[in-house]
Amino acid sequence: MWRWVFGLVIVAGAGVGAYMLKPVTGPAIDPAVVGDATRGEYLIRLGGCVACHTDGQSGGAFLAGGGRLATPFGTFVTPNITSDKAAGLGNWTLAQFDDAMRNGQGPDGHLYPSFPFDSYTLMSDQEIADLFAALQAVPADPKVQPPHEVSFPFNVRLAMAGWKNLFFTPGRYQADPSKSEQWNRGAYLANGPSHCVSCHSPRNIFGALEAGKHFTGNPAGGTGGRSPALTPEALTAEGYDVPTLAQTLKDGFTPGFDVLGGAMGEVIKDGTSFWTDEDLTAVATYLLATE
Repeated sequence: MWRWVFGLVIVAGAGVGAYMLKPVTGPAIDPAVVGDATRGEYLIRLGGCVACHTDGQSGGAFLAGGGRLATPFGTFVTPNITSDKAAGLGNWTLAQFDDAMRNGQGPDGHLYPSFPFDSYTLMSDQEIADLFAALQAVPADPKVQPPHEVSFPFNVRLAMAGWKNLFFTPGRYQADPSKSEQWNRGAYLANGPSHCVSCHSPRNIFGALEAGKHFTGNPAGGTGGRSPALTPEALTAEGYDVPTLAQTLKDGFTPGFDVLGGAMGEVIKDGTSFWTDEDLTAVATYLLATE
């Protein structure tokens, strides 16, 4: 009898293992798409690349990496994404870049969800190509960043295959036809390239966003500090309406005459302060929408 039980356990384990290790990928990028570096420069700012991948405090070169992201699983060090062929992305192909951005799969294996590929997966083929063109035009820097400071078992990248099967659904943004164009643009930005949802939402014990609690705040925060809720109720209680929230994202000044600092201050300085007024208003419209 025990042999049958043992056999069933082995079969069940093999089935679970096969499921957890199966590839999780979305549609491949159209190889015919041609990137535009000028449009891509705006996407660098839209996607928060500068705040994460430039170590301004230590005088690091533009997008040469070195930012440190403290999490319950360890400290992640952002890589060099300049055009350097050895330390950066200079030898990458567009297909490899797309796989990393929208599937969380790098040339050397699975990427950790500290890199918000679960948000970038919403980006279009054209945007991915534009962003890649812009990064290939960034002056090369040879700085090789140190490895992540992540201990066992979290340093086993293969485990990320299981994480993806449980928590990651690749796919492009689908507009809600019942909402305005402005609302949809804001929803796309906040959940997609700008990944506001990544920092301002609670995460479960596996580091995945908690379903149904998006934008309700994260007590731990993305970099060790508290990330407040961005729900309409929370924002309204802080004195925000659409124009004031858009203005705060532009200059960092809050309705309470405070100045946002820390990680959000960097996001504003290196990211949202470069956005168009239309995009700032779109995000504010989406976040403050009550329906």
